[in-house]
Formats: sequence, C-alpha cells, structure tokens
Amino acid sequence: MSQTVFITGASSGIGQALARQYAAQGATLGLVARRVEVLHDFVQTLPASMRSRCHCYAADVRSADSMRAAADSFIATAGLPDVVIANAGISVGTDLREPGDLKAFAAVMDTNWMGVLHTFQPFVGPMLARAMPGQPGGTLVGIASVAGVRGLPGAAAYSASKSAVIKLMESLRVEFSPRKNRPGLRVVTIAPGYIRTPMTEHNPYPMPFLMPADRFAQKAANAIHRGVRFTVLPWQMGIVAKLLHVLPRWLYDMAFARAPRKPRKPEIS
Repeated sequence: MSQTVFITGASSGIGQALARQYAAQGATLGLVARRVEVLHDFVQTLPASMRSRCHCYAADVRSADSMRAAADSFIATAGLPDVVIANAGISVGTDLREPGDLKAFAAVMDTNWMGVLHTFQPFVGPMLARAMPGQPGGTLVGIASVAGVRGLPGAAAYSASKSAVIKLMESLRVEFSPRKNRPGLRVVTIAPGYIRTPMTEHNPYPMPFLMPADRFAQKAANAIHRGVRFTVLPWQMGIVAKLLHVLPRWLYDMAFARAPRKPRKPEIS
C-alpha cells in the first residue's frame, strides 16, 4: 500500500531528494515551498505516472496560517498523510557584533525551529485521532543537523536552531510515543552531516564524509520506515557527533576556536 507523505522545503536539496525518493516508491506527495513554480518544474522531471500523485503548495513555514492552509488543502485532496517531514531550513553565517545580523538570527530560528512547529501542528490532532493501540496514527519527521550537537563558531543561529529541533523532537517523541492501551505517533529525528546540496556547495571549508543527496534520501526513507528514533547520516558523522557530544568544554573550545566559518549573509528574504 502506497504512503501519503507531506514534505516542506521540497524545491531543492534534501527536501527535493526525499520527494524524488518517495515518488519512486509510488507515494502520494504534498510538496511545500515558497516558490511553487520550482516545485512544478521538479514534478515535470518525474515519470509521467508519478506526476498526478504530486500536489504542490506555495507556503512559508514561518507562517502558521500559510502552513495550515497548505495542510488543509492537502488533506482535502489526498487525505491525512502517513508521514509529515519538516525539512525546510536555511543556513547562514552570523556575527553578533553586527546589529543587522539580528534579523538573520530571527529568520533562521523562525524557519528552522518555528517552521517545524507550524508544519506539524495542523496534522497532530487528526493523526492522534486516527491512531489505535499498536498502530501509530502517523509519523512526524524533523530534519535536524549534526551542527545542533555543539555550537559552531560563526553559525550561532544555525546551531541554536538545530539544537532546538533536536530537543523539540525528543519532547514530542516522549509526549506522543504509543504506550500500552494508548494510541500515539512515531517521532523520528534525522540529523544530516554534510550532504551535497545547494546549501553546502559554497561552504569554504572541508566537508568530511560528504554524502550525495539521493543517497541520503534512500537512507532517510529507510530510517523513517523503521521508525528509528534518532539517526545521523552518514553514519560516520554519527561517530563524530558522539565524540563531540562528550568532548570536555575546554578541549572543544580549544579545538574549534579557529575553525573556518560559514560566510555571513545578513540579508534573508
């Protein structure tokens, strides 16, 4: 039986790779991005038999009303999804010495963290109502990042937002996890390392274990299907993340004090 999957940030990068992966599995897709024309162009690259299963929505994850409208339209057209993937995100270098960068800090947090909440909120109630003991009502997937494990210099906004996503997903997992005689939802956190996407192509520093987006999507879809609570992709970055997590603060500070920084981009539309 084919799945119904709702994906934000589907116009490029990880979101588009996930959309292509699920389309190949015969899923019915709800694809969300601010630029709906890019979504339509992407759908035209899929085999003709898959295109009719794709429903595209122009919406901004920073707006709860925008996301509810997209969710309501998708539910009315395709039904309640089995999987909701909150993927939309932005990554920019920031410098707190620059007053203008405060807007970038706010935009990153609004997109990367509040955007997850805005994506999930319209679906949680109906999904829980659909759940039965032993059969979760659906799966919520949050795309976090290895950058959320420790704060990276020059990436304070991005690291903070992705750390918040990790903790948010953990809270939701405990809150909605099915229990004996209590219906619930699956909650999956996926923390990418370096994935080859437009977001990473201009990074001016080495990116160890760089993973193609299509390979990431295959691994991520498999983890979602299995209901894995938390996973880092590629797996090598999972080892790095665990080491970073336990590294003493003084040693971490010394090791990363002169780490290369992502270029600033204080103007975000």
